Amino acid sequence: MGQQEVSAQENAAEIRRFTRHIMQDMRALEYMLDQKMFETDTMRIGAEQEIFLVDKQFQPSPKAEEVLSLSTNERLVNELTRFNLEINLDPLVLESQCFSTLEKTLNELISEVRSLCHEVDADIVLAGILPTIHAWDLRLENMAPKPRYYSLNDTIMGLKGGLAQYHIRGVDELFFQHDNIMVEGCNTSFQVHFQVTPENFAHFYNIAQLVSAPVLAASANSPVLFGKRLWRETRIALFQQAVDTRSSNLYLRDMSPRVHFGTEWVNETVSEVCQEDIARFRVIMTSDYEDPFNALEKGEVPKLRALQLHNGTVYRWNRACYGISGSQPHLRIENRYLPAGPTVVDEVANSAFWAGLMHGIALKTDDIRPLMDFDDAKSNFIGTARRGLASEVDWIDGKRWRARDLIQNELVDIAAEGLRSRQVNEDDIQRYMGIIRDRVANSQTGAQWQLSSLAAMKRKGGTSRAERLDHLVECMQKRQLDGEPGHTWPLADIEPRAVNTIYGTRVEHFMSTDLFTVREDELVDFVAVLMSWQHIRHVLVEDIEHRLVGLVTHRSILKSLTNFNGVQEDEDIPVSQIMVRDPISVSPEMATIDAVRVMRENNIGALPVVLNGQLVGIITETDFNQLAARLFEDKAKAIQPDSE
Repeated sequence: MGQQEVSAQENAAEIRRFTRHIMQDMRALEYMLDQKMFETDTMRIGAEQEIFLVDKQFQPSPKAEEVLSLSTNERLVNELTRFNLEINLDPLVLESQCFSTLEKTLNELISEVRSLCHEVDADIVLAGILPTIHAWDLRLENMAPKPRYYSLNDTIMGLKGGLAQYHIRGVDELFFQHDNIMVEGCNTSFQVHFQVTPENFAHFYNIAQLVSAPVLAASANSPVLFGKRLWRETRIALFQQAVDTRSSNLYLRDMSPRVHFGTEWVNETVSEVCQEDIARFRVIMTSDYEDPFNALEKGEVPKLRALQLHNGTVYRWNRACYGISGSQPHLRIENRYLPAGPTVVDEVANSAFWAGLMHGIALKTDDIRPLMDFDDAKSNFIGTARRGLASEVDWIDGKRWRARDLIQNELVDIAAEGLRSRQVNEDDIQRYMGIIRDRVANSQTGAQWQLSSLAAMKRKGGTSRAERLDHLVECMQKRQLDGEPGHTWPLADIEPRAVNTIYGTRVEHFMSTDLFTVREDELVDFVAVLMSWQHIRHVLVEDIEHRLVGLVTHRSILKSLTNFNGVQEDEDIPVSQIMVRDPISVSPEMATIDAVRVMRENNIGALPVVLNGQLVGIITETDFNQLAARLFEDKAKAIQPDSE
C-alpha cells in the first residue's frame, strides 16, 4: 500500500538530503546481503486485491471513505480513487493448501467488504478496467484524501509540463488528454508476491520476466476503456502513459518511462535492480528517514524507508521488494501485471500458474540468460498485452510459439511440476491448472468474454453503447457472485431492466457517438445528401478543432429549398447560411431526465453533447421515443396478468 506521510519536493536541498539517504539505504542493503542477514529457510506468497465500487447503475461509486469508516479490518485500505479499495492478504507459506486457503480467505474478505458496501448503497466489481468508467469520474474530487496521492499528482503533472496525453490503438483508437493522474484509477490488479532468497533472486527475477508474456496472455481482463476496444490488457499501456514524465521532443534519447518492464537480465543481485531505478529516475517524493546503520548497531532490522519510497515511485511490472518478517529482512518479487477478476478463483489460478512456472522453469535450467535475448522477453510482454492468446512469443527453446499452444502444450505441465516441487496439494494443482488449461483451450479469457459479449449485444441492436457497457458490468457482477470461473460464463445478454431505469442515468448512456459532421463552409446540397444516405435528420457543424459551431436540421434543409428557389443551379450555398448557430448543448454527465426536460422546454429535436469544449455526441428525440417505447413495453409486461 506504500507510505502515506510523504510530500512532493521542489526544494533542491531537501531532494539532495533525501538522495543521500537513499544511497545510505543502498549501502545498508548491500551490507545485509554481504552479511547473509536475509531469511532463507521459508518461501511465501502474498497478494493484494484491488476492487471497484459501483452504484446501482453499475457506474463508479465514490464511497470508499464511507466503507472504510464502517470497517475495523486493517487489511482494507485506500487506493488512488474514492471508487477503489485494496485488500491486503496475509502471506502464506508456499506449500500444501496455500492456494485454496488463499481463495477461501479472499472470498471471505470480499464478502465482508461487499456487506459494508451495501450499507452505503454500493457494491463490488472485479475487473482490470471497469467498462463503465468515464473521463468525468476521473476528476480530482474523486481522489482518495491521502497526502501521498496529492503529492504524486502534483509532481507527475508538474514533470509532464501540461496535460497528459493518451494514445492507445486496438480495434478502436483512443486519443485524449487529461489534467491529472486519476486515469491510473481506471486500473485494478491482483498483485502477487513471491518470496525469494538473495542467492536465487537474480535467477527467479529473470524467470519472472520470461514468463510474464504467457501468464499475461492467459489472464487478460482489460479490453475496454471509455467504450473503446483496445488491447486485451489495456492496463499495460494505460498505466505507463498515466505516469510517464518523458518529453516527447527527446526522440533520439533512450529514456525509460517510470512504468516499465526493465532493460536487461539481472546478473547477480537485487542491488542491480535498485541501482538502475535510482540511476534512471529522479527523486520526486520525500518522507521521514532513518540512518539504517544506527538500527543495525542496535541489533534491529532497518526499514530502509528512503529506498522503499523511491522504489514505490518506479513501477516495474515485476518489482523487487524489501520487507521484514518478524526479526529478519526478506526479498520478494511482486507481480504487478495480473488484472483483477473475472472471479476470485480465476485470480488464484493465475497466481498458482505464475508461482508454478517460477519453480518449474527453475528446475529445468540454471540460467535462462544464454537461451534468449532480453529484448525478446520484453517484446513478448507487449505483444501479449496487445493480442492476448492470439499473439506469438519467442521462447527459450529457440522456437516461436503461438501463445495459446505454448501454454497448453508446455507451460501448464511445467507449472504443475513446479508446484509439486513445493509440496502443494495435488487437488489444488489439478483444480487451478485445470482452470488455466480449460480457459486457454476455450480461448475465453476475461478480455475475450467482454469483447464477445459486447459484439453479441450489438448484433441484437436496440441499445446504445453505454447501455451495452452497463449490461456487461451487471452480468459480470452476477457471475462473480456465482463464483464459477470466467471461461464457463455464457456471453452477457441484454436483460430486462426496471421501468425507472432512466432515473440515475446520464446523457452518455443514450447519446450517439458515431457522428456525421460538416464544416460551416461546406455545401448545403451535400448535407441533404448526407441525411438521405445515413437516414438522419440532424447534422452537426463543427470547426477544425471539433468545437460545436451549429446544427442543420431536416426542416432547415426543406426551408432552404424554398428560400433559395431563385438561386442559380451553379451557385453553391454554404452551410453557414442555413444552420442554427450556437445550438443548445448538454454535457455527457447531465442526468437523462434533465436532458428530456431541456428538449421539451425548448421544443427542439436534438441536443449536441459537448465535453471540455469539444463535440462528442448527439441525442435526439428519436432516441427518447425509442426509450419511451421500451419503458412502455416493460411497464405493460410488469402489469400483465399471469397467463396461468
